[in-house]
Amino acid sequence: MTIRRVFRRSVFIAACLLLSACSLPRGAALQSEILKTADDETAPFAVYPVTRDFLPRLDTWPLTGEGLHSWISRSQGRGPQIIAAGDQIDLLVWDSSENSLLIGGGQKAVTLQKLVVDNDGRIFMPYLERVMVSGKSPEQARKEIQERLTVLIPSAQVQLNLTPGQNSSVDLVGGVGKAGSFPLPAQNFTVLNLIAQGGGVASTLKNPQIRLMRGGSIYGTSVARLFAEPSLDTTLRGGDKVIVQEDSRYFLSLGAAGSEAIQPFTKDTVSALDALSIIGGISDSRADPKGILILREYPQKAVAGLSGKPGPDKAQVVFALDLTSADGLFSARNFRINPGDLVLATESPVTKAQTIFGLIGSSFGLARQIGAN
Repeated sequence: MTIRRVFRRSVFIAACLLLSACSLPRGAALQSEILKTADDETAPFAVYPVTRDFLPRLDTWPLTGEGLHSWISRSQGRGPQIIAAGDQIDLLVWDSSENSLLIGGGQKAVTLQKLVVDNDGRIFMPYLERVMVSGKSPEQARKEIQERLTVLIPSAQVQLNLTPGQNSSVDLVGGVGKAGSFPLPAQNFTVLNLIAQGGGVASTLKNPQIRLMRGGSIYGTSVARLFAEPSLDTTLRGGDKVIVQEDSRYFLSLGAAGSEAIQPFTKDTVSALDALSIIGGISDSRADPKGILILREYPQKAVAGLSGKPGPDKAQVVFALDLTSADGLFSARNFRINPGDLVLATESPVTKAQTIFGLIGSSFGLARQIGAN
């Protein structure tokens, strides 16, 4: 075969490969492909390059994703244990007299069990009828009952045992070694004290969260935050319910990244750089470090001009990060990922060019083999 014919075949093969390369499968889109309609006024989304100058503006926009819960700072506890409605009292009454009004049959003591404090704060006792005990400490209530009994039974001695009811106990639900109902002791009893009594937080939970249910309201924070800020270790009240659960927030990762998956939040606040670390970075051979895109959707009411407050120009927003500059890196470190965000590592245009050139080089090798045969 002549050199001219080999050349012609090489050109023909290369042309075919060039045409096929235009539709080669890729792991991610190019940044230009995604943003090609961004300059069009009818584009359904707005694009914002993330820079240090832009971040203060972004801070004024509403957060998206799972609603945030407020939290209650620590307050002074109740001090001594106080009897409340719903508590249960057991009384042991001793009487050494021969003709006791309460005790008979040669016995020296009688037990009055499960005396429930009613909504008026009283218990019923034989001969004394209804006795007010609510608002008193167990010792104060014991002394008052004994003083009233000695009017009728001079030698009476009273022992009182208190079992806290719902209004004097708290419930610990899930996420710990031992869940259940716990009485409030005679001291400042906090959320972390309760978790410790429940055997501690389960080690399998990622970024464990605390939910406190009180009086129809729900408060929330993380265990890590309580450890870091002791002033937030809330003092509990009777009837409180504390739930320990794994952080349910997540973001998505796609494209030329180390992992394409649903990614859980590993701490309270996740930055763009944190997110890239969580997903295993971006592919050195495929990703475009100038084309890291964060896709986010705001509620329509958050759009600037509709709410009367600062917000994005459109509900669908693309934030563009450039990791090849110092400004871009510092901005990425301070850019906050919201629950539900999509982190997309776009494909580098160089990757496609290298593929095409590699195919062209292979085509000439193939042509030489054809010519040799």
